Amino acid sequence: MSMTADAALVTSAREAMATRFEIALHGDDSVRLRAAAGEALDEITRLEGMLSLYEPTSEIAHCNQRASQKPVPVSAEVFNLLKRCQKLTAKTIGAFDITIAPLMQCWRFIGNTGGRPSGDEIESALQNVGMCWVELNEANTTVRFRRQGVMLDMGSIGKGYALERASALLEENEFTDFLIHGGTSTVCARGTQPDGSPWRIAIEHPDNGKPPLHIVELHNEALSVSGIGGKSFLDADGNEQGHVIDPHTGHPTQSAKVSAVIHADATSSDALATALLTKGAALLSQLPANTRALTASMVEEQLVVQTQHLY
Repeated sequence: MSMTADAALVTSAREAMATRFEIALHGDDSVRLRAAAGEALDEITRLEGMLSLYEPTSEIAHCNQRASQKPVPVSAEVFNLLKRCQKLTAKTIGAFDITIAPLMQCWRFIGNTGGRPSGDEIESALQNVGMCWVELNEANTTVRFRRQGVMLDMGSIGKGYALERASALLEENEFTDFLIHGGTSTVCARGTQPDGSPWRIAIEHPDNGKPPLHIVELHNEALSVSGIGGKSFLDADGNEQGHVIDPHTGHPTQSAKVSAVIHADATSSDALATALLTKGAALLSQLPANTRALTASMVEEQLVVQTQHLY
């Protein structure tokens, strides 16, 4: 269905979670559209303050500071998100894991641009990684770490969750046609573009200047893309070491250069894209049946693209 003659397209943006969030929504009342966009962006800012690893007053920071000594009470919202993370870890056979922070720290990706650690440092950090060390007490909504040194890092799911909640807020306010994205990692689409056509998003090639790997149409879905580029460094051998680390090996993943996942909710798409990048095409067949996905991996110096349910 096309826009009416007096319909408006409004865009609004804000910096949060170390990226740029942007909303595009359309309708017949531009003043109401701008107010709604502002409210959705406020929600993203609120969630950054709740989930940030770097903000000392966040609930996640409080858990990292205290949960190895005693159970830490958290809000129902954080508790339920941590439960979702637990289930996603199980669903991906540990490829997605929010306890990755000790390894992120070990590889100098927390507050830095990355650097190769020693083998002993990696082995030591690995001892503190695993959702088995996180105890969630539903009766008291508390979090306790069963081991000193465990840390949570919501970076692989935080943007997706923020987009999911912002989208839900727009829908609660009866907006049905919008696109909202967090940088180049996750985009959430509802309804259609102003001309009535589906929202179309390009999955970019990992090499600059080359045509997109795929162009997808989103129908009330979320798309998340993960790659080893961006936050990465070249080691002494000239190999690119990215910030997505395999929780099983303790090393930055080399299984794929790019992964993309389309799912009904942005929280799941964000987590599953990280897991798919970590394990590569081998994980494609194990994704939920309602998931569309893509991996691009180097095979004998050629980029090989494999897909599931993409059209």
